[in-house]
Amino acid sequence: MDYLFCGIDVSKDSLDYSGCFGASKQILFTSKLDNSVAGISKMIKHVEKQCNGSPIWYCLEHTGNYGLLLAHILQIKNCNYSMISSLDIIRSSGLTRGKSDAIDAQRIAIYSATFSHKLKQTSMHGQTILKMKTLLTIRDQFVRIRTQLKNAYKSLLISSKIIDLKHEVNQHRKEIKRFDTKIDSLEKKILELINHDPDLKQSYTRISKVTGVGLITASAVLIYTNNFKSFENPRKFNCYCGLAPFEYSSGTSVRRQNKTSKYRNKDMKKLLFNAANTAIVHDQQIRTYFNRKTKEGKHKMSVINAVACKIVYRIFAVAAREEPYVQLSV
Repeated sequence: MDYLFCGIDVSKDSLDYSGCFGASKQILFTSKLDNSVAGISKMIKHVEKQCNGSPIWYCLEHTGNYGLLLAHILQIKNCNYSMISSLDIIRSSGLTRGKSDAIDAQRIAIYSATFSHKLKQTSMHGQTILKMKTLLTIRDQFVRIRTQLKNAYKSLLISSKIIDLKHEVNQHRKEIKRFDTKIDSLEKKILELINHDPDLKQSYTRISKVTGVGLITASAVLIYTNNFKSFENPRKFNCYCGLAPFEYSSGTSVRRQNKTSKYRNKDMKKLLFNAANTAIVHDQQIRTYFNRKTKEGKHKMSVINAVACKIVYRIFAVAAREEPYVQLSV
């Protein structure tokens, strides 16, 4: 049966949407409504009138919080929908001229009709996961602000040796303590959310025993894997984080060193690198592996990347089995 594919370009205040059938790929309609409950409801009614009894598949880009309301309503109404990467759409469009929200909606509709065999139905994370993700984002913002304040505080201490900056130094010290309190409060709220969800609590209890994996890293893993439902194996998660190396060769002349992809979740990779550095210090087995590889001439960052991969494999292993993680001695 031929689907009607509806491409939606989401912005802060509005939704531009366009539709086409999979067989013809000819744009049937393009319209614009508010990005609100009323606007989304009107859009769904309008698209349903255009479908002529055919099933409908909605397609939109990942736009962070701007598309959250739309995804929520589509899921409540049991609509088929997919959230796709903007990079996939850009690369599939070839050479293009001009850009507007309406044109982007048409391109999304054509993309979904052309690559319908690749579309996978999106399912939103649960309320707890979504709230954890929001709190983790806020915490990350506060940590960055605190780091800036600490750097400014150090600079003021140096300047205060020759000029009177006692008031400014005290103010910065108070601000740093205030953000310390805010960050601690957010971490407690994240842990409370985990403890109130039996499935999350079980997974967290297991993976947090892995050396190097603390509250923030464990929480991020639970969020980005949707409690290990979105990724089938650790290899795919390593690819998602930008940890898995890929071959780079062509014919007989092009032979470059294997390297990781630049398309990655930078936040998750940063957390896993921090976990790897902690494991190198506190895990005897990991430390022995790190020392052996660096003595063999491997670049330090390459070895840390390999350690991060090992940690991901450990996380997925303990999440999948009943036994807790046990640190082995060399």
